[in-house]
Amino acid sequence: MTEKQLTTDARGHQLTNINVWTPDSQWLVYDVRPHGGSFTGSTIERVNVETGETQVLYQAKDGAHVGVVTVSPDEPARYAFIHGPENPDALWQYDFHHRRGVIVSEPAREQAVTLDALDITAPYTPGALRGGTHVHVFSPDGSRLSFTYNDHVLHEHDPVLDLRNVGIALAGSPVTSAKQHPREYDGSHFSVLVSNTTPAPQPGSDDINRAYEEGWIGQEGYVKADGSRQRRALAFIGDTLSAEGEKHPEIFVVDLPENDADYRKAGDKPLQGTPETLPAPPAGVKQRRITFTENGIATQPRHWLRASPDGTQIAFLMKDHNAVVQVWTVSPNGGEPVQISHGVQGIQSAFSWRPDGKSLALICDNSVMRLDVQSGEMQRLTPRSDIAPCADAVVYSPDGRKVAFMRQFEGYAQICVADSD
Repeated sequence: MTEKQLTTDARGHQLTNINVWTPDSQWLVYDVRPHGGSFTGSTIERVNVETGETQVLYQAKDGAHVGVVTVSPDEPARYAFIHGPENPDALWQYDFHHRRGVIVSEPAREQAVTLDALDITAPYTPGALRGGTHVHVFSPDGSRLSFTYNDHVLHEHDPVLDLRNVGIALAGSPVTSAKQHPREYDGSHFSVLVSNTTPAPQPGSDDINRAYEEGWIGQEGYVKADGSRQRRALAFIGDTLSAEGEKHPEIFVVDLPENDADYRKAGDKPLQGTPETLPAPPAGVKQRRITFTENGIATQPRHWLRASPDGTQIAFLMKDHNAVVQVWTVSPNGGEPVQISHGVQGIQSAFSWRPDGKSLALICDNSVMRLDVQSGEMQRLTPRSDIAPCADAVVYSPDGRKVAFMRQFEGYAQICVADSD
């Protein structure tokens, strides 16, 4: 078991839960925050896993804060992250519905290009959004990004209507905002929501009032039950209500169009939304409920749904019959979940797949562990410690040789790596 601490200075160093490695497996990207729950960092940085060299990739200005950075899977590397508002004031400051996604590309890192346009003045603009985006994750081919979303327009009207949703941003289709409000801006991508929520789910139904913790399914999608291949799809957690009215988080899947032009076609509601309704998914994008569990899947520890590279399994956390949090998988086509881990100690963290699809990296019994998906056996990659590594991120490198994670040292999260074998 070998472990290496990469950062040492007295600042919090925050890894995102996935896509934190450059494609060559040489650098880890992070933001600088006292802890994951704050959003006060002003730089996006990276550290070399061999030399320990650090570089500032982006410096925010005018009182803005930045964080939650991910990397594209292709070269030259592109870095996507949250950007808070410049010159914040009493009416417009960082919040779930007041943030945007930006991309910084190699080698010209100085310019951050805004990816999601903002238009908060009716009648709104198709392809623009009316609020804030979060956790921008590139698709396996790098052509688009997923994100979670909150809506400024409905937040101002009635915060209860500002429901968390999942969306995607498509490259190659810039969107121009009418800019009738001083906070509106253009975007480099065409952005749409792909989840469908309602503020009042029918108990015992497939209605949800929150969509979150999404993940792309497969490097090349997945094979449907009829043998055809679905090229692009997302899995996410949706909060249903049981017949008794209790919250039941379940797994949902949305199959996405192959043709980018199809994202411009509205369904029975406007893509851009109305003053009373959220932006709506394009025509042909339908969400399916995949799990029908007895008590809902686990939401603590916080984790994001992660599909195997071949797209056959969606991994998630759920308690077993002993109330211990375990790793389970389910097919994107539905069916009964399969329990993968069987430990006495519960899973303590988010997780990621090794690129060969044979194992998951996670934290259990205060160690970084490798979980063999076929046998269910766990192997320690780091010694057991009195305090567990941080739960937010345990991420395999693209070459599968290392795992990145964080530990608390003297009150600050520091970035570490362990060998995966």
